Amino acid sequence: MNDSVKEGTRDAYGRALAAIAKENQSIVALDCDLGGSTRSAKIAEVDEARFYELGISEQDMISTAAGMASVGEIVFANSFAIFLTGRAFDQIRQQISLPKLNVKLCGSSAGLTLGPDGATHQSVLDVSLMRLLPNMTVMVPADPDQTEAVVRAAAEIDGPVYIRLSRFPTGRNIPSRVTFKVGDGQVLSEGDDIVLCGTGPIMQEVNGAAEILKKKSLNVGVVNFHTLKPIDTDLIHSLMDRYRFIVSIEEHSIYGGLGTAIAEVMSERQVKSDCSLIRHGLKDCFGESGGQMELLAKYELDREGISKQVEQLVHKI
Repeated sequence: MNDSVKEGTRDAYGRALAAIAKENQSIVALDCDLGGSTRSAKIAEVDEARFYELGISEQDMISTAAGMASVGEIVFANSFAIFLTGRAFDQIRQQISLPKLNVKLCGSSAGLTLGPDGATHQSVLDVSLMRLLPNMTVMVPADPDQTEAVVRAAAEIDGPVYIRLSRFPTGRNIPSRVTFKVGDGQVLSEGDDIVLCGTGPIMQEVNGAAEILKKKSLNVGVVNFHTLKPIDTDLIHSLMDRYRFIVSIEEHSIYGGLGTAIAEVMSERQVKSDCSLIRHGLKDCFGESGGQMELLAKYELDREGISKQVEQLVHKI
């Protein structure tokens, strides 16, 4: 992508979906009256017959997706993350996850940065819900380029996948030199005592915080976790060996998301470690209405807020 162009991962998703649909006749897309916003309607530019608009009916969409997957289709089922994972959780559990059907659940407009629509529409629990489900792969692309890689990888996985997508515009957050593989975290830079571990488009602010701290002679490592299930256990172990503090940063509740996934790995390791985990995200609360950057600033998830958290941590060392 052009580094000067910023766009949401939902935009790159629409292009990637259309691209793989050209290559594979088995790929279809379903939506719930939101095809323009989720960008799933882009598949209709390739083949109108493979785009199904089901109206405002997430539960029915999941049941329909299950039926189509059972006869060999690779189904991309789309809606806002809040509706897809919340309203249709029972159907996802019973009809997709349990039989391990080949359905890709694409939760769009996730996180605080949905913005003015407020707490009722800001999905800050969706990763928790999807990580709970057996057989489910959970991926959160960090930028438009990575979204294309995630969509292509999801189509190749034989089984259910949850892809968390955003309307928050960013440029390239992951250098092109860094390779992508499902389940593998990405080390973007190495530091001294502290490593920042982020996920999703919020990596724009994580990278920005690292730059602010560098100017203050605080050298922190930066890691991107695009796959939250399966989480990269080996990488987390290596971070425990190298750093005194791991700081997880997510546009999501600290319960059940990236921070929890890292904590689970750390708690089960048998080798003694002096490394501690600090979880930074929404602390047992919902969001509220506001501009995207206003909300990130309020919850200290912008680069200034993240760097402030790290500086406070440094003073305790």
